[in-house]
Amino acid sequence: MSQVRTLEQCNYRIDCFGDNHLYEGDNLEVLRDLAAEPSVKGQVRLVYIDPPFGTGQDFTYSDGRYSTVSRTNGGNSAYTDSLTGQPYLDFLRPRLTLLHDLLADDGSIYVHIDVKMEHYVKILMDSIFIGNFRSAISRIKGNPKNFQRLAYCNTKDSILFYSKGERYVWVQPRIPLTKDDLRRLFPKRDSEGRWYTTTPLHGPGETKNGPTGRAWKGLAPPAGRHWRYSPDVLTDLDNRGLIEWSSTGNPRKKLYADDAAKKGKFLQDVWDFKDPQYVRYPTEKNLDMLKIIVGASSDPGDLVMDAFCGSGTALVAAQQLGRAWLGIDNSKTAIEVSKERIQEEVPGLQWQPG
Repeated sequence: MSQVRTLEQCNYRIDCFGDNHLYEGDNLEVLRDLAAEPSVKGQVRLVYIDPPFGTGQDFTYSDGRYSTVSRTNGGNSAYTDSLTGQPYLDFLRPRLTLLHDLLADDGSIYVHIDVKMEHYVKILMDSIFIGNFRSAISRIKGNPKNFQRLAYCNTKDSILFYSKGERYVWVQPRIPLTKDDLRRLFPKRDSEGRWYTTTPLHGPGETKNGPTGRAWKGLAPPAGRHWRYSPDVLTDLDNRGLIEWSSTGNPRKKLYADDAAKKGKFLQDVWDFKDPQYVRYPTEKNLDMLKIIVGASSDPGDLVMDAFCGSGTALVAAQQLGRAWLGIDNSKTAIEVSKERIQEEVPGLQWQPG
């Protein structure tokens, strides 16, 4: 990938292998240069960022481990989260604007944010990604707290999901059904010992012209409703024993637990992905959570970007799932940790200057 400016003209360092790049420096400068790079602008399929939350804290590390501690603890600085309020939003705005420009027309962005700043950041994102808000994901980040405070104890943060346009890459994520799910959702048992439930064969809305509005086996759909299937499909389901008839002659479709278990269930907008307990960097996130995001909003071979890459979890997820990636952070510590983790994924990797 060519650079608009020579390395001597840049105020950041670049390490790369193949099309994957790590930038150490101010992400605003890096993003401006990338936005002028034809091979990158409009080519990023997915952006995930976990920017500072506006906490006003300093994050330090010592003895090879990283944690949230005070500056007076004597550790080395990992990064500073000093901006709050309007200055914080002013910091984010130009970066989000550049990320919007870097996204492909069918690309998406996920912004991981603390609940204190979520609503302000959402208003900011609404002004940049106009009309393309998709989800506000509540992520359970820790166990229930048992200390007193003058409010409900916080166990979650938020991930704001936007697309650049009306059409965007989407691969519906599914998660396994638990044993409790299966027992609750499939309470009936047939003569062969298979657990199942039933669902209506008709849906809301009348069909005046068309097969789903016709009578089937002498039954018309209820008033204001239509059959979910055409009569020939209903007959096939009945012949295969997939319709249960009530004592009053009401047909319902059978759904079996073992079939549902193979498919899993759709992931909803409340996630339970707790972060690692022993981390190499203070903002290290759950890898399984990042793999869900990368898998849902990009395809193999796509370009994924994290402009606040921290410990590199999004980059590791992209690497494991066969995506190309770009990572940026102004913390030397973050870059070193990211390089170390990527090195673990690609044995024998030799980093090259960009």
